Amino acid sequence: MKITFLGATRTVTGSNYLVEAAGKKFLVDCGMWQGKEELEMQNMENFEYNPSDIDFMLLTHAHIDHSGRIPKLYNEGFRNKIYAHKATCDLCTLMLPDSGHIQEMEIEWKNRKRKRKGEKELPPLYTAEDAARCLEIFEPVQYDEIIEITPDIHVRFNDAGHMLGSSIIELWVKEDGKEKKTVFTGDLGNNDIPLLNSPTMIEDTDYLVMESTYGSRLHLRNDEKASMFLDIVSETLDNGGTVVIPSFAVGRTQEILYEINKLKEEHKEDEEFQRKYKKIMKTNVFVDSPLAISATEVFRENTNLFDDEVKAQIVRGDNPLEFPGLQFTRTADESKALNEDNRPSIIISASGMCEVGRIKHHLKHNLWNPKSTILFVGYQAPGTLGYNIVNGAKKVKIFGEEIAVNARIEYIEGYSGHADQEGLMNFIYSFIKKPDHIFLVHGEPEAQDVLREKIEKETNIKIDAPEFGETYELSEDKVILTNKLERKITRTIRTEMEERLARVKQEIQDMEQYVREDMANKNLRDEDIFRINEKIKDLEKQILNVIEG
Repeated sequence: MKITFLGATRTVTGSNYLVEAAGKKFLVDCGMWQGKEELEMQNMENFEYNPSDIDFMLLTHAHIDHSGRIPKLYNEGFRNKIYAHKATCDLCTLMLPDSGHIQEMEIEWKNRKRKRKGEKELPPLYTAEDAARCLEIFEPVQYDEIIEITPDIHVRFNDAGHMLGSSIIELWVKEDGKEKKTVFTGDLGNNDIPLLNSPTMIEDTDYLVMESTYGSRLHLRNDEKASMFLDIVSETLDNGGTVVIPSFAVGRTQEILYEINKLKEEHKEDEEFQRKYKKIMKTNVFVDSPLAISATEVFRENTNLFDDEVKAQIVRGDNPLEFPGLQFTRTADESKALNEDNRPSIIISASGMCEVGRIKHHLKHNLWNPKSTILFVGYQAPGTLGYNIVNGAKKVKIFGEEIAVNARIEYIEGYSGHADQEGLMNFIYSFIKKPDHIFLVHGEPEAQDVLREKIEKETNIKIDAPEFGETYELSEDKVILTNKLERKITRTIRTEMEERLARVKQEIQDMEQYVREDMANKNLRDEDIFRINEKIKDLEKQILNVIEG
């Protein structure tokens, strides 16, 4: 058996693994690259295999960094089955067309610029229609069933506790009369994620392909994050501000709704706590993401996957995804109206890393306001707008406009859907028969290096953190690195620099137009003219620094 690692290698996006075993070629995940521009450019590159040669796919869960290139795979000839949990299939019917719509909108914006420069227009990575077509090849499965793909290949999907329908996949392969087992964790959840069960503990495996997102860090425990959430939100509301929560539409949004609803059960005798809680309950909570709204409906239709405590709560008639003050804004006009209302409120909006979607409008209207709070509750990939804000940026650009970061910035890491270092180690400890070899994927280098050292020190298990394109042969007695692909990326540093120079030229032209429009405004104050002049002086200095350098 061979595994070629073609994504989520020394980074957290683009999960994609090619497995060659028992005469078959199949994929585990086919995710989109997200984050830095150079990562996202890889989405347009050719696959390192012929899609029509792939016999089937195993999909761990619906998040776009694991599923987002399936429509591209379909467009390029893949027509065989994609095995995924039933809830993952349900969510992909929402998330993949939504991703296609985003691809169309983003390329339309880029093509407007290209047309102005006389350049050829580019097609989207795929369209919403493309994404809808690929759904026909999804094959829903349930947890705990052993599925025969071929007489020599069997799989079982287990609850990963990361999001609705997320799966740890057990893979049994028989070759030359001998059977070996490999476990792919996908993304492992916390033991205390609201709504969901804890990750399934697996008894044995020969090989383990394990995520490592938080391999170097520990999360806040559940009781701490609930208290922090309440304090941050109530303090902002007392101050007359708005709480903006950039949230992943599927998973984190529903957990936050659950957390808000659950607060009423805590500290019934604590008067200050109750005051804060009542303040929140009197405040409008807006879910401003059509995808999150639809995904919440999928959660309501799959309550059988909730943990026992939540199921009991639902039986008592207390739906954790419903409470007074909760409102869903479906249309663009309803979304815009939120930023025209000066009353304190809570706005939960996608995307979680602030790269696309309605969240950018809410940031534009609230980042500058010292009364407001931007509350992050999920992982922020390097290079994203969310990462820059969390890591102390004083100013950011949104829709071409520079916005001062005056709002209170908070990050509650405990809401992450990923297991922390302790959770990852406990998953390894839980094996009765420990794996002979572990492959660390889906993690930044620092997280992987720290986790690798800890695993080696405490378990003596052999470990690799594959680089992109590395192929490992899993033989009876050893694991051998047999090949490494040289990534053929058409984009070079030289072409990137040329593109950046073209963008700078266009942006300076745009700036000139905006400044002249401002100068023509007779109501412009002297201090506004002074401020604009200072910004132009700063830009002039930066250009001179480049020239002199």
